[in-house]
Amino acid sequence: MPQSFSKRLLHWSQVHGRHDLPWQQEISDYRVWISEVMLQQTQVDTVIPYFQRFMRSFPNIERLASASQDVVLEHWSGLGYYARGRNLHKTAQIVIAEHQGKMPQQLEQLVALPGIGRSTAGAMLSIAHGQKQAILDGNVKRVLARHSAIEGWYGQAKVLQQLWAIAEKLTPNKDNAAYTQAIMDLGATLCTRRRPQCEQCPVAIDCLARQQGVQDQLPTAKPKKKIPQREVCMLLIRNEAQEFYMQRRPNKGIWGGLLSFPEFSDSDQARQWLATHFLANGPLQLLKPLSHTFSHFQLQITPVLVDLTGAPEQVMEAEQWVWYKDGSATGGIAAPVQKILNRLNARPKE
Repeated sequence: MPQSFSKRLLHWSQVHGRHDLPWQQEISDYRVWISEVMLQQTQVDTVIPYFQRFMRSFPNIERLASASQDVVLEHWSGLGYYARGRNLHKTAQIVIAEHQGKMPQQLEQLVALPGIGRSTAGAMLSIAHGQKQAILDGNVKRVLARHSAIEGWYGQAKVLQQLWAIAEKLTPNKDNAAYTQAIMDLGATLCTRRRPQCEQCPVAIDCLARQQGVQDQLPTAKPKKKIPQREVCMLLIRNEAQEFYMQRRPNKGIWGGLLSFPEFSDSDQARQWLATHFLANGPLQLLKPLSHTFSHFQLQITPVLVDLTGAPEQVMEAEQWVWYKDGSATGGIAAPVQKILNRLNARPKE
């Protein structure tokens, strides 16, 4: 079956596969790496403009390594999962310092780099260098879980081990780059999460999930659990130049390295902090709350706006605090912070 599976998939891909994606042009391990990392947890249509802008600014690993983290995260703003952007920057610097500016071509060396997992490394080596390497991104997991009728959530080690074994068995000895792209395309276009188009699938004839009529039930969904909620108050300090006082967050934790408003447990704590650091200010204005969902909790945000009527009483550390207005400061912006800024910009002028 492995040879038959790959042959059918390759034949289908020649006619129906995607061949005009930006990272499929001028193929290199660098471009494959950037695209694969961006595509983690993110749809292709969303990634395309980010990838194109990223490549304009960082066309090679040398440019990426020499850029500041703030500039890299600025290009990442809106993609989410910001550790991915920080790891790209770290890996680029390691490759320059330890690998003479060349991405390693051994799987073990690649997965030792920050942010590069087994599937990403496999895609890089397969697509850019034609190596026989299996991949197992989200689309491929779905295809293989259905084709072999593998039950159980693939976040479990036992299930993941089964899927890797199947992926390695089905990966052909040649045409590896085309096969890797083909199986990703199949999951993205036909074997989709909802309403898979089995009638058009090139490997449907021996798909066990289809034979059993359970293609809509596989892969098994992640067990649901109640997402905890956290509450935070964000203080929006605006000066007479319409700039906002923002903090550059630590690299570790949520929104690591991004610009954000100072956070407090409630408005009383925000008021006390404000009185300590600013000599004169206007009344606090509670704005419309908003929520932001992470993978492991939901954040309830209460924005509190204050317009300064005087200069700061003391200056905070320059590296951690900036006055921000419409991209005037270099650095990425956390998604809910950008939403709050957009709301304020949309408000009628007083």
